[in-house]
Amino acid sequence: MKSVITRLGIRALSFGSVAMLALSTAFAQEAEVTEKSMLDKWVIEGGWTMIPLVVLLAATIFLIVYCIMSLGKNKFCPEDLRSQLIALMTECRVQSAIQLATTSPTYLGRLVAYALPNIDANRPEDLGKDGIEDAIADFANNERPTLMKYVDMLALSGSLAPSIGLFGTVQGMVEAFAILSATGQADPTQLAGSISVALLTTFWGLIISIIAMPAFFFLKKKAQALEAECVNTIEEMVNTSINVINAEAQLARIPEGLGDDGEEEEVVEEEVEEQA
Repeated sequence: MKSVITRLGIRALSFGSVAMLALSTAFAQEAEVTEKSMLDKWVIEGGWTMIPLVVLLAATIFLIVYCIMSLGKNKFCPEDLRSQLIALMTECRVQSAIQLATTSPTYLGRLVAYALPNIDANRPEDLGKDGIEDAIADFANNERPTLMKYVDMLALSGSLAPSIGLFGTVQGMVEAFAILSATGQADPTQLAGSISVALLTTFWGLIISIIAMPAFFFLKKKAQALEAECVNTIEEMVNTSINVINAEAQLARIPEGLGDDGEEEEVVEEEVEEQA
């Protein structure tokens, strides 16, 4: 009995495998025909100029994904690092802030480690703020080419794609006119290939440009905003220390009575004089 069940199971498994193989082959052939038809219609008929366009499309998508991942807030100005640095500068612990910054590979950490050593303790009124600002500008100028390298490649991709598409269009029109010149008549079957080259390359060139250029401007603005946030953070840190150091001097310049409180004191003094 057990052997009969085993044989039946093996036969059923074999039959199911053959059926699944036949169905999968049929669907694969149908899908291949459909895919090939679409591939011929939208890509292959574009001629050899579609090869650089396909490569450029893949590169554009890769650059967009890579730049989005690279331009994360945690890689530029993480909130925990920012709060810790400001807390240290509130206590005027400059060396501790520099040591903390050197342990962080973020843009803010490298900026703080580069700029804060320019603090001048002999100038408590501004801590040598002009030297700090020069260091910030120098750091930003040095880092900007690396920061914008892959973002600028998107602009190159968006500008280059329509040019390649236009090249394919010119090539297709040249071939079409060559056919007309050779045959002396406009045969649609002979002109179809050249016209496909002329239309498809322009189409894909525009598609790539439409994808790349908005992504370029968006990512460029994002990179600039992240850079500005880091610069504003270090400026806030320095201003915080300056205010702490000069707090007593600033309070000494402020009169005791201002505004409504001063008016109330004058009224009280006038009442005392009248009663006297």
